[in-house]
Amino acid sequence: MSKPKSLDELFAGRHFDREVIILCVRWFLRYKFSLRDMVQMMTERGLSLAHATILR
Repeated sequence: MSKPKSLDELFAGRHFDREVIILCVRWFLRYKFSLRDMVQMMTERGLSLAHATILR
């Protein structure tokens, strides 16, 4: 069994801040938004991303 990764290792090399990624995942899972809805919400908050970015 492999050793659990630290938060720094999990988010290493990501384009967006850890907080933004966690927020998108939380909203996507909790409120059943579509990926395109998430893109629109992030655009309203000043972030430019594609729905495929959240999917990854």
